[in-house]
Amino acid sequence: MDHTPDDGSGLTYGSDDMDETANPAIQAIGLTKDYGEGDNVVHALRGVDVSFGKGRFTAIMGPSGSGKSTLMHTLAGLDSATSGRILFQHRDLTKLGDDQLTLLRREQIGFIFQSFNLLPMFTARQNILMPLTLAGAKPDRAWFRLLVATLGLGQRLDHRPNELSGGQQQRVAIARALIAKPRLVFADEPTGALDSVSGTEVLSFLRRAVDELGATIIMVTHDAVAASWADRAIVLADGRIVADETHPTADRMNTLLMAERHAR
Repeated sequence: MDHTPDDGSGLTYGSDDMDETANPAIQAIGLTKDYGEGDNVVHALRGVDVSFGKGRFTAIMGPSGSGKSTLMHTLAGLDSATSGRILFQHRDLTKLGDDQLTLLRREQIGFIFQSFNLLPMFTARQNILMPLTLAGAKPDRAWFRLLVATLGLGQRLDHRPNELSGGQQQRVAIARALIAKPRLVFADEPTGALDSVSGTEVLSFLRRAVDELGATIIMVTHDAVAASWADRAIVLADGRIVADETHPTADRMNTLLMAERHAR
Protein backbone atom coordinates (compact mmCIF):
# COMPACT_ATOMS: atom_id res chain seq x y z
CA MET A 1 0.00 0.00 0.00
CA ASP A 2 1.25 3.49 -0.80
CA HIS A 3 1.88 5.54 2.34
CA THR A 4 1.31 9.26 2.03
CA PRO A 5 1.91 11.63 4.95
CA ASP A 6 -1.08 13.32 6.52
CA ASP A 7 -0.66 16.83 5.22
CA GLY A 8 -4.16 18.13 5.79
CA SER A 9 -5.41 16.76 2.49
CA GLY A 10 -7.39 14.02 4.21
CA LEU A 11 -4.88 11.37 3.14
CA THR A 12 -3.58 9.24 5.97
CA TYR A 13 -1.38 6.26 5.79
CA GLY A 14 -0.79 2.89 7.36
CA SER A 15 -1.24 -0.57 5.95
CA ASP A 16 -4.64 -2.21 5.73
CA ASP A 17 -6.33 -2.89 9.07
CA MET A 18 -5.29 -6.19 10.58
CA ASP A 19 -5.60 -8.09 13.82
CA GLU A 20 -2.32 -7.41 15.63
CA THR A 21 -2.76 -10.61 17.66
CA ALA A 22 -3.05 -12.84 14.57
CA ASN A 23 0.64 -12.70 13.65
CA PRO A 24 2.48 -10.93 16.46
CA ALA A 25 6.17 -10.10 16.33
CA ILE A 26 6.11 -9.63 20.10
CA GLN A 27 3.37 -9.73 22.71
CA ALA A 28 3.06 -8.54 26.32
CA ILE A 29 0.59 -10.23 28.65
CA GLY A 30 -0.20 -8.66 32.01
CA LEU A 31 3.12 -6.81 31.90
CA THR A 32 3.88 -5.04 35.17
CA LYS A 33 6.96 -3.06 36.16
CA ASP A 34 7.45 -1.50 39.59
CA TYR A 35 10.37 0.56 40.80
CA GLY A 36 11.11 0.92 44.50
CA GLU A 37 9.29 -0.59 47.44
CA GLY A 38 6.62 0.20 50.02
CA ASP A 39 5.46 3.81 50.12
CA ASN A 40 8.07 4.77 47.52
CA VAL A 41 6.98 2.27 44.86
CA VAL A 42 6.42 3.63 41.37
CA HIS A 43 4.08 1.61 39.13
CA ALA A 44 5.65 2.21 35.72
CA LEU A 45 3.57 -0.45 33.94
CA ARG A 46 0.25 -1.74 35.26
CA GLY A 47 -0.78 -5.04 33.69
CA VAL A 48 -0.23 -4.04 30.05
CA ASP A 49 -1.65 -6.37 27.38
CA VAL A 50 -0.49 -5.53 23.86
CA SER A 51 0.58 -7.29 20.65
CA PHE A 52 2.68 -5.84 17.84
CA GLY A 53 2.10 -7.30 14.38
CA LYS A 54 4.88 -8.50 12.11
CA GLY A 55 5.82 -6.19 9.26
CA ARG A 56 4.18 -3.21 10.95
CA PHE A 57 5.34 0.21 12.11
CA THR A 58 3.98 1.08 15.57
CA ALA A 59 4.47 4.27 17.56
CA ILE A 60 4.32 4.37 21.37
CA MET A 61 3.39 7.77 22.81
CA GLY A 62 2.46 9.29 26.14
CA PRO A 63 3.23 12.11 28.55
CA SER A 64 6.48 12.16 30.50
CA GLY A 65 6.38 9.39 33.09
CA SER A 66 3.62 7.51 31.26
CA GLY A 67 5.64 4.31 30.93
CA LYS A 68 6.36 4.43 27.19
CA SER A 69 10.14 4.07 27.53
CA THR A 70 9.74 1.46 30.26
CA LEU A 71 7.49 -0.55 27.94
CA MET A 72 10.08 -0.46 25.16
CA HIS A 73 12.98 -1.32 27.47
CA THR A 74 11.07 -4.19 29.04
CA LEU A 75 9.95 -5.59 25.68
CA ALA A 76 13.55 -5.46 24.49
CA GLY A 77 14.82 -7.29 27.56
CA LEU A 78 16.86 -4.26 28.63
CA ASP A 79 14.85 -4.03 31.85
CA SER A 80 13.27 -6.85 33.84
CA ALA A 81 9.53 -7.19 34.37
CA THR A 82 8.04 -7.37 37.86
CA SER A 83 5.36 -9.73 36.60
CA GLY A 84 3.65 -10.80 33.39
CA ARG A 85 4.99 -12.38 30.22
CA ILE A 86 6.70 -11.21 27.04
CA LEU A 87 6.37 -13.64 24.14
CA PHE A 88 8.89 -13.35 21.31
CA GLN A 89 9.78 -16.10 18.85
CA HIS A 90 7.83 -18.65 20.92
CA ARG A 91 9.85 -17.81 24.03
CA ASP A 92 8.95 -15.96 27.22
CA LEU A 93 11.65 -13.33 27.61
CA THR A 94 10.87 -12.95 31.30
CA LYS A 95 12.21 -16.49 31.83
CA LEU A 96 15.56 -15.93 30.11
CA GLY A 97 18.85 -15.20 31.85
CA ASP A 98 21.13 -12.28 31.05
CA ASP A 99 23.37 -14.26 28.68
CA GLN A 100 20.36 -15.62 26.78
CA LEU A 101 18.87 -12.13 26.48
CA THR A 102 22.17 -10.68 25.27
CA LEU A 103 22.43 -13.34 22.57
CA LEU A 104 18.80 -12.87 21.53
CA ARG A 105 19.20 -9.09 21.24
CA ARG A 106 22.38 -9.47 19.21
CA GLU A 107 20.86 -11.94 16.76
CA GLN A 108 17.20 -10.95 16.49
CA ILE A 109 16.63 -7.37 17.68
CA GLY A 110 17.87 -4.10 16.22
CA PHE A 111 18.08 -0.72 17.96
CA ILE A 112 17.96 2.87 16.70
CA PHE A 113 18.79 5.61 19.20
CA GLN A 114 18.16 9.34 19.36
CA SER A 115 21.91 10.01 19.65
CA PHE A 116 22.83 7.70 16.72
CA ASN A 117 25.54 5.91 18.78
CA LEU A 118 27.88 5.57 15.81
CA LEU A 119 31.56 4.83 16.44
CA PRO A 120 33.44 7.99 15.38
CA MET A 121 36.65 6.28 14.28
CA PHE A 122 34.92 4.02 11.78
CA THR A 123 33.40 4.72 8.37
CA ALA A 124 29.69 4.48 7.63
CA ARG A 125 30.32 1.08 6.01
CA GLN A 126 32.13 -0.20 9.10
CA ASN A 127 29.44 1.16 11.41
CA ILE A 128 26.69 -0.53 9.40
CA LEU A 129 28.53 -3.87 9.50
CA MET A 130 29.52 -3.58 13.18
CA PRO A 131 26.82 -5.96 14.57
CA LEU A 132 28.03 -8.67 12.21
CA THR A 133 31.67 -7.90 12.95
CA LEU A 134 31.06 -8.28 16.69
CA ALA A 135 29.18 -11.52 16.12
CA GLY A 136 31.88 -12.90 13.82
CA ALA A 137 29.30 -13.31 11.07
CA LYS A 138 29.68 -12.71 7.35
CA PRO A 139 27.43 -10.06 5.77
CA ASP A 140 24.84 -10.87 3.17
CA ARG A 141 26.25 -8.67 0.41
CA ALA A 142 22.98 -8.49 -1.52
CA TRP A 143 21.13 -7.38 1.63
CA PHE A 144 23.85 -4.81 2.37
CA ARG A 145 23.53 -3.37 -1.13
CA LEU A 146 19.74 -3.25 -0.83
CA LEU A 147 19.94 -1.38 2.49
CA VAL A 148 22.47 1.09 1.14
CA ALA A 149 20.38 1.74 -1.96
CA THR A 150 17.10 2.05 -0.04
CA LEU A 151 18.65 4.46 2.47
CA GLY A 152 20.53 6.46 -0.14
CA LEU A 153 23.96 5.89 1.41
CA GLY A 154 25.90 4.78 -1.65
CA GLN A 155 28.02 7.95 -1.78
CA ARG A 156 28.63 8.08 1.97
CA LEU A 157 29.98 4.64 2.86
CA ASP A 158 33.61 5.78 3.20
CA HIS A 159 32.75 8.83 5.30
CA ARG A 160 33.13 8.94 9.07
CA PRO A 161 30.26 10.17 11.26
CA ASN A 162 31.72 13.68 11.67
CA GLU A 163 31.61 14.00 7.88
CA LEU A 164 27.88 13.21 7.75
CA SER A 165 24.81 15.30 8.52
CA GLY A 166 22.55 14.30 11.39
CA GLY A 167 20.04 12.79 9.00
CA GLN A 168 22.76 10.81 7.22
CA GLN A 169 24.11 9.54 10.54
CA GLN A 170 20.64 8.33 11.51
CA ARG A 171 20.28 6.58 8.15
CA VAL A 172 23.56 4.78 8.85
CA ALA A 173 22.13 3.82 12.25
CA ILE A 174 18.98 2.46 10.57
CA ALA A 175 21.09 0.37 8.20
CA ARG A 176 23.13 -0.90 11.16
CA ALA A 177 19.92 -1.88 12.96
CA LEU A 178 18.71 -3.83 9.92
CA ILE A 179 21.96 -5.42 8.68
CA ALA A 180 21.56 -8.64 10.70
CA LYS A 181 17.96 -9.05 9.46
CA PRO A 182 16.45 -8.75 12.95
CA ARG A 183 12.94 -9.95 13.68
CA LEU A 184 12.20 -6.67 15.42
CA VAL A 185 13.62 -3.13 15.55
CA PHE A 186 13.15 -0.71 18.45
CA ALA A 187 13.57 3.00 17.69
CA ASP A 188 13.92 5.30 20.71
CA GLU A 189 13.05 8.91 19.73
CA PRO A 190 14.89 8.46 16.40
CA THR A 191 14.15 12.01 15.23
CA GLY A 192 14.64 13.72 18.60
CA ALA A 193 18.07 15.12 17.73
CA LEU A 194 17.19 16.17 14.18
CA ASP A 195 15.73 19.25 12.54
CA SER A 196 12.32 18.88 10.92
CA VAL A 197 13.68 18.28 7.41
CA SER A 198 16.14 15.60 8.52
CA GLY A 199 13.49 14.11 10.81
CA THR A 200 11.05 13.76 7.94
CA GLU A 201 13.76 12.16 5.83
CA VAL A 202 14.52 9.59 8.54
CA LEU A 203 10.83 8.81 9.10
CA SER A 204 10.35 8.24 5.39
CA PHE A 205 13.21 5.73 5.43
CA LEU A 206 11.74 3.94 8.45
CA ARG A 207 8.47 3.79 6.54
CA ARG A 208 10.28 2.33 3.51
CA ALA A 209 12.08 -0.20 5.72
CA VAL A 210 8.67 -1.55 6.71
CA ASP A 211 7.00 -1.33 3.30
CA GLU A 212 9.88 -2.41 1.08
CA LEU A 213 12.16 -4.46 3.35
CA GLY A 214 9.56 -6.10 5.58
CA ALA A 215 10.92 -4.67 8.83
CA THR A 216 8.91 -4.62 12.06
CA ILE A 217 9.50 -1.36 13.92
CA ILE A 218 8.33 -0.18 17.34
CA MET A 219 9.11 3.51 17.86
CA VAL A 220 8.89 5.53 21.06
CA THR A 221 8.23 9.19 20.28
CA HIS A 222 6.80 12.32 21.86
CA ASP A 223 6.15 13.80 18.41
CA ALA A 224 2.62 13.42 17.01
CA VAL A 225 3.88 14.13 13.48
CA ALA A 226 6.42 11.30 13.79
CA ALA A 227 3.66 8.99 15.05
CA SER A 228 1.55 9.83 11.99
CA TRP A 229 4.07 7.96 9.82
CA ALA A 230 3.22 4.71 11.63
CA ASP A 231 0.56 2.11 10.87
CA ARG A 232 -0.61 2.29 14.45
CA ALA A 233 -0.02 4.41 17.54
CA ILE A 234 -0.70 3.52 21.15
CA VAL A 235 -0.83 6.04 23.98
CA LEU A 236 0.20 5.25 27.54
CA ALA A 237 -0.72 7.15 30.69
CA ASP A 238 0.15 6.12 34.25
CA GLY A 239 1.44 2.77 33.06
CA ARG A 240 -1.68 1.78 31.12
CA ILE A 241 -2.67 1.89 27.45
CA VAL A 242 -5.39 4.53 27.13
CA ALA A 243 -5.64 4.75 23.32
CA ASP A 244 -4.84 2.50 20.38
CA GLU A 245 -5.14 4.18 16.98
CA THR A 246 -4.84 2.66 13.53
CA HIS A 247 -3.95 5.06 10.70
CA PRO A 248 -2.89 7.77 13.21
CA THR A 249 -2.83 11.39 12.13
CA ALA A 250 -0.85 14.17 13.78
CA ASP A 251 -4.05 16.05 14.71
CA ARG A 252 -5.61 12.98 16.30
CA MET A 253 -2.50 12.11 18.30
CA ASN A 254 -2.08 15.69 19.49
CA THR A 255 -5.72 15.68 20.64
CA LEU A 256 -5.20 12.45 22.59
CA LEU A 257 -1.98 13.70 24.19
CA MET A 258 -3.54 17.01 25.20
CA ALA A 259 -6.49 15.17 26.73
CA GLU A 260 -4.13 13.04 28.82
CA ARG A 261 -2.16 16.07 29.99
CA HIS A 262 -5.35 17.82 31.09
CA ALA A 263 -6.51 14.67 32.88
CA ARG A 264 -3.37 14.49 35.03
